[in-house]
Amino acid sequence: MSDELPGFRFIVTLDPADAYLPPAQARLLPELAPGAFQEAKGLSAELEVMTHAEGGLNDYVHQLPVRHSWGRLTLSRGIARDPLLWQWYESGLSQSLGARRDGSVMLLDYDGRQVMGWNFHAGIAVKWGGPELNAMQGSVAIETLEIAHHGLSLAGGTFDIGAAIDTVAGLFD
Repeated sequence: MSDELPGFRFIVTLDPADAYLPPAQARLLPELAPGAFQEAKGLSAELEVMTHAEGGLNDYVHQLPVRHSWGRLTLSRGIARDPLLWQWYESGLSQSLGARRDGSVMLLDYDGRQVMGWNFHAGIAVKWGGPELNAMQGSVAIETLEIAHHGLSLAGGTFDIGAAIDTVAGLFD
């Protein structure tokens, strides 16, 4: 058995309410369900360092930590008829605090069980991209959403894709 994990089995969840707004305002925001995304990019972090050369020390240059930054998550999916991603982006345009949501990107094994996951915190939709339309190609219309956030943490617990599919299916009944 290999320890390598498939990069094509994952699910993205977005919390249904803005935990960073008063409850009365959060209830006005659209609900967001688990998303079937084709691609999730930007799970990254970087520690900025400042170099400092110490006089008389020629073996190395000191690397002093300055600040931590997080990459923006970019989610891509085939356009769905529901406008939830657009509504999330649009709510950030019209509200002074934006519509910040927590969420997760969960990597699944071949049987659909979570083996690794990353939670992002205080995410805000900062860029929405619509499809590139071309009558000469038979490709699927893709929308993208870019999310800036305040940090990542490793997700604990387990995830069952069967239960998530049942939950999403129930939203559209």
